[in-house]
Amino acid sequence: MSERLFVRQSKFRHVFGQAVRNDQCYDDIRVSRVTWDSSFCAVNPKFVAIIIEASGGGAFLVLPLQKTGRIDKVYPTVCGHTGPVLDIDWCPHNDLVIASGSEDCTVMVWQIPENGLETSLSQPVVVLEGHSKRVGIVSWHPTARNVLLSAGCDNQIIIWNVGTGQAMINLEDMHPDVIFSVSWSRNGSLLCTACKDKKVRVIDPRKKKVVTEKDKAHEGARPMRAIFLADGSIFTTGFSRMSERQLALWKSDNMDEPICVQEMDSSNGVLLPFYDPDTNVVYLCGKGDSSIRYFEITDEAPFVHYLNTFSTKEPQRGMGYMPKRGLDVNKCEIARFYKLHERKCEPIIMTVPRKSDLFQDDLYPDTAGPDPALEAEEWFAGRNGGPILISLKHGYVSTKNRDLKVVKTNVLESKPATKAEPVSTVQKHAPPQPSVVSVEWKHEFGMVAVFL
Repeated sequence: MSERLFVRQSKFRHVFGQAVRNDQCYDDIRVSRVTWDSSFCAVNPKFVAIIIEASGGGAFLVLPLQKTGRIDKVYPTVCGHTGPVLDIDWCPHNDLVIASGSEDCTVMVWQIPENGLETSLSQPVVVLEGHSKRVGIVSWHPTARNVLLSAGCDNQIIIWNVGTGQAMINLEDMHPDVIFSVSWSRNGSLLCTACKDKKVRVIDPRKKKVVTEKDKAHEGARPMRAIFLADGSIFTTGFSRMSERQLALWKSDNMDEPICVQEMDSSNGVLLPFYDPDTNVVYLCGKGDSSIRYFEITDEAPFVHYLNTFSTKEPQRGMGYMPKRGLDVNKCEIARFYKLHERKCEPIIMTVPRKSDLFQDDLYPDTAGPDPALEAEEWFAGRNGGPILISLKHGYVSTKNRDLKVVKTNVLESKPATKAEPVSTVQKHAPPQPSVVSVEWKHEFGMVAVFL
């Protein structure tokens, strides 16, 4: 009884989902059919990016949010990979920068023009090479500029300084099998991973050590997912020995026993969790399901409280999740998903019904803004910083994004750089006096990007 009363009192009890009208969808998109359990879609307040079918390589679409309706077959794509694209992730600190990982074993970082693509983009700003097998996961650091993580089917995790194009940390002996998911903690000091060996690990990447791990977090053989929550606890999805889908909550400092486990159903689609740290609501989207279930996480039993299910007729091939600063606060919108069908992308809006037109500050506590708390060099040197928060009271107003400045570091340290000349844009906190090579060398050494 007390549980029913508690859930009934939650302000998220009456969250309801609504798909937008047909003319507000993105139509005639050939969504990728590649066999990989990523979300295939990434969204920010400017663009929606969708991995698509592409002959002779890998490609993804980048559409301005307002570019709804039928998408022409000749609409420009981002098409530099030589194998299918498996994962994409927008930089949280620059809405024009996106990373992609591919079957071609590379990670590429792209700069999208302010108003979207007018011609196809095949030249990335930087190519990150270090994996020996396909790259299935890319994830930007939440609070440090220019820090990007990639995980490959070579079972290793590489953390890059995108500003220099260097692999700074290589975690190669921690996972004996395929890595299903990687999640940064709120301030980016720790990682948690789910692996095919059925273990969930909490890793300190800069010390290159496993802080804690749980064997058989879920006993079933099908893929797990693990994400960090704002308070440092860990939320996992997986399968029981009887192949029922499960969710579980764990304390990250002691994973011997879960705080709670809930059985859900016997569908076989992997449950992709999307988490809102401001409201502590987790949305579960099963690949191949036609529903989104959502739960509120609190510190009172049973800890993970079922709220509701949004259902449609069509199964989802993938899902994009809008950052909080991209939502319409005037409509009490607390989440927006971009559901991939076979041939279209359909926005789904989650709102809390409120009668007042005033700003609902209980629904919108200050949220992570686009400014990084740290430079890459500071984070690699051991510093931590939580997200820099912004208020959404007057709506989020996008400021002009910085261009990527191209800086060439001299890779031939031992040889004199005869064509070297100083450039005015050097990264903040850069290592003392790096040699800089002029742009004429770009074909020889590749471009190195810095977000200034």
